[in-house]
Amino acid sequence: MVLNYLWAAFFLIAFAIALFQLIVFRDVEIFQKLVTSTFDNAKLGFEISLGLTGVMTLWLGLMKVGERGGIIAIFARLVGPFFNRLFPEIPKNHPVFGSILMNFSANMLGLDNAATPLGLKAMKEMQELNPIKERASNAQIMFLVLNTSGLTIIPISIMVFRAQMGAADPSDIFIPILLATFFSTTVGLIAVALYQRINLFNPVILAYIGTLLLLIAGLIYYFSTIPQEQVSVISQVASNVILFSIIISFVGLALIRKVNVYEAFIEGAKEGFSVAITIIPYLIAILVAIGVFRTSGALDMIVDGMGYLIALTGMNTDFVPALPVAFMKPLSGSGARGLMVEAMTTYGADSFVGRMASVFQGSTETTFYILAVYFGSVGIKRTRYALTCGLIADLAGIIAAIFMAYLFFH
Repeated sequence: MVLNYLWAAFFLIAFAIALFQLIVFRDVEIFQKLVTSTFDNAKLGFEISLGLTGVMTLWLGLMKVGERGGIIAIFARLVGPFFNRLFPEIPKNHPVFGSILMNFSANMLGLDNAATPLGLKAMKEMQELNPIKERASNAQIMFLVLNTSGLTIIPISIMVFRAQMGAADPSDIFIPILLATFFSTTVGLIAVALYQRINLFNPVILAYIGTLLLLIAGLIYYFSTIPQEQVSVISQVASNVILFSIIISFVGLALIRKVNVYEAFIEGAKEGFSVAITIIPYLIAILVAIGVFRTSGALDMIVDGMGYLIALTGMNTDFVPALPVAFMKPLSGSGARGLMVEAMTTYGADSFVGRMASVFQGSTETTFYILAVYFGSVGIKRTRYALTCGLIADLAGIIAAIFMAYLFFH
């Protein structure tokens, strides 16, 4: 219901602002720009769906090999005690836990292309357990909010962009992004747990979260002891070695268990095309709404207004020029990426604004895109409190990103 009103609000606000610009500022081209934006973003939505087809076909095929070989069941048992408490609706040791773990792992490694099909696979498996098919289940909401909070251990793509923009140390945003996304994920988990009355002080939950904290602390310590120029190289190599090792483990165990891996891959891969077709209308709907909202100038007005209010409080406003990235990221990943590059081009990759924009880019995920794609892939129309909790996690990530940037770079 929230997404319904918000989607309509994007169009209504864009129309009101455009009408104001036409009447007051005599901007006779504003409505032409809005109409062009609808066509451009409808095309973009289709192209994204088309681009996902190949990747989804690959990974859904590999997941089928993993299921037949038993590796997914092994992953499910490893995280079972933890996930059984976060997802109490899902039967113990259900294969979906393996898909969820794979999706979270790909996100943590910054491997977006692998994470999306794995997430769609998990949503499909949870939908099979969902008693009300058009209504998001508690398990699906928990999964989606943890997904949108975007816990990132290795922000590869951002470091690559910083290197291309001439940053002296492209990896200097590694620890700030890690900490910001940790806060975002934690707040998102707490928000959903409150809605679903999940006891986060359960000893098993605390043990798993404590282990994750130790792992993150160990990574921070390790990367702080090596030359900074090696951080980007090591993280990029390690993440891809881990990913390809997972693929080899899928195929290897399946062969050991006498599975016809080729036939299993083809069977799973056939699902990729149908899923990609299913998400097209949902993706186009959200991208067009976001496009007209941005083209109308509404986003710029929000940023300018925030800057004015912050200045009135006497607070430092050095971070305000990077705010467009923060506001755009929940709406559009490619849009936020473009604004990040623009900030680094204008102010410099090693400027405070350039670094702030980079931390914003990595601090959270594209909430509206993920809602549209993941829920759309299984035909869910009633998203309940998923958007609310997702935006709460986004806000926590943005606030944490500001604190981390001032702590490390200002």
